[in-house]
Amino acid sequence: MSAGGTGILIRPATPDDHQAIWAILEPVYRAGETYCIPPDISRDEALADWFAAPFTVFVAELDGRVLGTSHVGRNRPGPASHVANASFATHPDARGHGIARELVGHAKDWARAQGFRAMQFNFVVSTNADAVHSWQKAGFDIVGRLPAAFLHPRHGYVDALVMFHDLTEGKNP
Repeated sequence: MSAGGTGILIRPATPDDHQAIWAILEPVYRAGETYCIPPDISRDEALADWFAAPFTVFVAELDGRVLGTSHVGRNRPGPASHVANASFATHPDARGHGIARELVGHAKDWARAQGFRAMQFNFVVSTNADAVHSWQKAGFDIVGRLPAAFLHPRHGYVDALVMFHDLTEGKNP
């Protein structure tokens, strides 16, 4: 568990958190602007995907309310199993309050503690400027660009970014 001095508590998710997590994921998925998830995905399918192995799910609470969620785990098996992957989502009411910053810091710390040497985001939609900026502030570099890899509902085909952070280079910025 983590609080990071912000009053935000990060803890492992439980089945009791499913409704709160769905309340966070549903508007993000329905918008279809940031995740490679069908916008009409059902609640049960979305939660099964979010909780699927090899990921561990966490929630961020502020004043007892779940306002963010992450899932963190191995990016790929075998010889690449030392690289973690993570996804994050914040409740629309909580954007701009440091929830994502706390979740990414926690994800990096958790991944280090699990023995991961790096963290990679495989598919960051380039038009998601807030996420790109946040991940860069958290020490992630853009190491690849996938031209026109994402069909955005408003902008048409846009690039996706691959972002990477070496977890052996010290603590979170």
